[in-house]
Amino acid sequence: MVNDSEVKAQKSPFAMRINERKVFDGKDGYVSINQVMFNVDMGYITDIHFEILEVINQYEFVTARQIFQVLQMKGIDIKSQDKVDDKLQKLIKSKLITRYYFTSEEGKGIFRVYCLEKMGKNLLSTREIKSEWKQTDNAKPVHLIKKRLAGNQIILAYMQKVKAFSEFDTNIVLYSKKQNVKFKATGGLIKLVDGKKEQDLVFEVIRRNDEWEDKLVEKLNLYAEFYNFFVAKDCGFEVPPQLVIVGEDNEHIGEIFKIIKKAAIPLKDEEMFFTTELKHLADTLEGSLIEFQYNKEANTYKGVTVKSSLLKPGEVKKETKKTTKKEEEYKSEDGVVE
Repeated sequence: MVNDSEVKAQKSPFAMRINERKVFDGKDGYVSINQVMFNVDMGYITDIHFEILEVINQYEFVTARQIFQVLQMKGIDIKSQDKVDDKLQKLIKSKLITRYYFTSEEGKGIFRVYCLEKMGKNLLSTREIKSEWKQTDNAKPVHLIKKRLAGNQIILAYMQKVKAFSEFDTNIVLYSKKQNVKFKATGGLIKLVDGKKEQDLVFEVIRRNDEWEDKLVEKLNLYAEFYNFFVAKDCGFEVPPQLVIVGEDNEHIGEIFKIIKKAAIPLKDEEMFFTTELKHLADTLEGSLIEFQYNKEANTYKGVTVKSSLLKPGEVKKETKKTTKKEEEYKSEDGVVE
């Protein structure tokens, strides 16, 4: 597998393309539970297949490369990316998972996206693995899938490269008290811990889909209400988490910040950090976060790198998922804004 630092992409694969759409690339037809159980009983579907199913279940939409990275961090000896691809193909043929790719005016996408099928969820339940997957999840549009993929890439980068990495949650839900709206942080949550120093980072991924500017204003107003009315224990947090807005590129970050200021969204400058998923390909994440600081004399804003000892590099961590009792109270799927 190519290491992150060897990737020379100028544009994120998870950025939006013109007239982009997703294309089904799974298995047509019907596979019975008897056929699946025959494969399990005969040893054609093994523990490693279950591990892959669990990864897909946890990350919702993933690439083969992301699956390989997670398996490596779990300490599973999978040998190579080709071996992962072979296992994925078996799961597709058994209708336990399915697959999509993206196409646009720029051509066919270079990667495939994997997600659960109903039979996969049922098989996970035999091992008492809880799944929030619903069949309608696979109908999500391109921009929502790409938000999840970008969020996953950031989570994996923190797991691999940040010594203080402690926990993560791909499905964190926050609450706007004034509007009485539950909403998801589309990039998930990362918890950093170094001794007595702790910080929760909540990532909101923004993509340039249709009407993204209006949707951005709506979503960030929900965040503003969450912060402005925050009290200890809200959504399981003792102190407010740090919001990190993920743009497609540096230019997009500038566009997002201008929209925030023009719309007069009541978020303080220090409550917002900015980044892109490409910044997480570097060997260290110490320069991955920026904030906009106001120069009163010049009446201008300047983006500066956030300096934090919690971003120091370290050895690869084992994955740990955060799930708190308080958080579960907010995880009803009804009325959750993404």
